[in-house]
Amino acid sequence: MREHALQKMPLEEQINEFLNGLSFAVLGASPRRHKYGNKVLRCYLQNGRTAYPINPSVSEVEGVEAYASLSDLPESVHAISIITPPDVTEQIVEDAIELGIQHIWMQPGAESSIAVERAEQAGINVISGGPCLLVVLGYHEAV
Repeated sequence: MREHALQKMPLEEQINEFLNGLSFAVLGASPRRHKYGNKVLRCYLQNGRTAYPINPSVSEVEGVEAYASLSDLPESVHAISIITPPDVTEQIVEDAIELGIQHIWMQPGAESSIAVERAEQAGINVISGGPCLLVVLGYHEAV
């Protein structure tokens, strides 16, 4: 059994490092309010954070301009939240590595063991198989 080059930090520290940034991207952002890709975007916005929706099929989500991919963003982001099918997550991780993104949160259902291992090998702080960002940041549905 091989050891990872980096010692994995405790989950609470991983989350703090992830959230300790100014801008975020939501991959799998959806214009449909009942979808988690929409709720994660709204959660960032509710918490006063800059968040860019990534969805190649739409021009905006929740009034925020959407982008087709990470490489299309107008600025680099501190961290990304992924709400996509696992096979799409694997490609997103490759894009994130290429762009030098250091923090990835794979929301429940987006995880892929291949993507997690690849990101960890690249030295990225990866949160997966644990809590949902919505719970950590205290998301609330608008009334």
